Amino acid sequence: MTTMKNRIEASLQALQPQFLEVINESDRHNVPAGSESHFKVTLVSQTFDGKPLIARHRLVNATLTADIIRSIHALALHTLTPAEWQARNQTAHASPPCLGGAMHEERAGAKKG
Repeated sequence: MTTMKNRIEASLQALQPQFLEVINESDRHNVPAGSESHFKVTLVSQTFDGKPLIARHRLVNATLTADIIRSIHALALHTLTPAEWQARNQTAHASPPCLGGAMHEERAGAKKG
């Protein structure tokens, strides 16, 4: 079975990554078990040399198929040049906790009452 994670990884090979990590973070959100809707991508490529962050993100989005883009709800992108990756000791930022959706509203209501 091909997962959304596998499909994202396969599409992003076109950017010739030196490092690529795709993490399904759906379980950290208020979605049904087994969902493939929220992803974090860390992508290190020389393709990003000299490009501002917005251009890097546009390049990633253009590389993913329309089917992938339509099928996911959230995509956190960490797009780095090899030099930036080295300067960060080959680590990506951790994702913040989910505070949106019905789960957040339920917690906020519980705190008020």
